[in-house]
Amino acid sequence: MISNQSYQEEQLEALLMVVGHIGTPESRIRRELQDMIAGYLSFHSEADDFLSENFSDICNEKCYRSNLSACCSREGIITFFADVVVNLLVSDPEEISALRAVLEKENRGFKCVYLGNNGCLWRLKPVVCEMFLCDTAKNKVYSRKPGLIQEWTALKKKEKSFTWPDRPVLFDKIESYFKAAGYSSSLMYMHNSPGLLRVKKLAKMRDA
Repeated sequence: MISNQSYQEEQLEALLMVVGHIGTPESRIRRELQDMIAGYLSFHSEADDFLSENFSDICNEKCYRSNLSACCSREGIITFFADVVVNLLVSDPEEISALRAVLEKENRGFKCVYLGNNGCLWRLKPVVCEMFLCDTAKNKVYSRKPGLIQEWTALKKKEKSFTWPDRPVLFDKIESYFKAAGYSSSLMYMHNSPGLLRVKKLAKMRDA
């Protein structure tokens, strides 16, 4: 599915859509979604701890401080609709306002619109960002600590249990939850991406 919207328009539309639907901290919808994402939050925390402990120094030195990284390039970050939902559920109003503000301004730089002076503006980074490691970082760290390869492989497997729709997964459930309420977004890749739709179709054929 090809969208005629700009990158920031797509992002802003999804943000406003989610904020408008989940309501106040006491709303039933918010509570239902928070229950739904509890397991994913635990996984995200586990992945963040692993990366902070083993890769933060080299990633900051090699990419963020030197502006060499391509992983935070302008309009190069894929955000799933579920990423937006999860992040907004855990963000405070000031953080949400900051996201809205940057999306409403033209990005004249060469970096991701969400990359601020102190790093990513998201409270909980999109899974594509959270689970990205370049070969340079992996080779340098794994040469010193080869045992980490197994830990990272296990984390990548857990990631797929939330995001890869060859079975019922959280990211697909979140999109379906909003679609059932009448919403549609170009960021709903579980329902829009030909590749992911094929994965779901083959899974249904396998299980039939």
